[in-house]
Amino acid sequence: MPFRNTENTNPRLSVEANPQGLRPHRREAPRFLLVFLLLVLWQTVSGLGLVPPYMLPSPLRIVRALAHDLPLLARHTGITLLETTAGLSLSLAASFVLAILMDNAAFLRKQLMPILLFTQTVPTIALAPLLVLWLGYGASPKIALVFITCFFPLTVGLLGGFQSTDEDAVQLLKSMGATKRHLYRYLKLPSSLPSFFSGLRIAGSYAIIAAVVAEWLGGNSGLGVYMIRVRKSYAFDKMFAVILLTAALSLLLMRAIEALEKRALRWKD
Repeated sequence: MPFRNTENTNPRLSVEANPQGLRPHRREAPRFLLVFLLLVLWQTVSGLGLVPPYMLPSPLRIVRALAHDLPLLARHTGITLLETTAGLSLSLAASFVLAILMDNAAFLRKQLMPILLFTQTVPTIALAPLLVLWLGYGASPKIALVFITCFFPLTVGLLGGFQSTDEDAVQLLKSMGATKRHLYRYLKLPSSLPSFFSGLRIAGSYAIIAAVVAEWLGGNSGLGVYMIRVRKSYAFDKMFAVILLTAALSLLLMRAIEALEKRALRWKD
């Protein structure tokens, strides 16, 4: 029997599958329009002098400040991103190991879960100076704070995914002679990916902020150190510029995680 292409090529059916019938860039248009209107309002309020410039610099002043210090900001940004990447990578590796251990040992799970919860109750702003005191003013305390911040959501997300695996499927694979390595490779790891990416999104949203906070409270370079210097010089336009830059970096990291999730979970579509 000749092969028949069953893929839908009818444009009318494609439109019906998308009830709004909108292309991605058109669906994003209202969001960008709102941001544009807010920027216009902000510029108008600042330009008319309704708010003092030191309290709320205009967007144009912030852009000029960003452009003026772009080489310096690029150097500080590279250091912050390096610390963020190192801390997030270490927390990813450690969370995989610990989640697997806790999944296989109920006693270990009961003993370690309160400790993991405790790490989330300690305020970051209180923990960062201690890490600087213990580890010095280099990159180590920043990486450690990012690690501590990201480790809990990643571990809990993975462990929840492992624990929610279909028990009937587990027993079926065991009856076929599957080892634990086979169970994790072919069943538990794939089924835990949605929970894992939920935890990764939470971790990613805090990773850069944790690095900046650690730099703010003690360091020689990075966006946090830059913010301290411009604050002491009362250059609030530069202060707003680095705040917007930090927010943009966090959004880019979240977008990268979402793209990775879509690629890894193509089987769900």
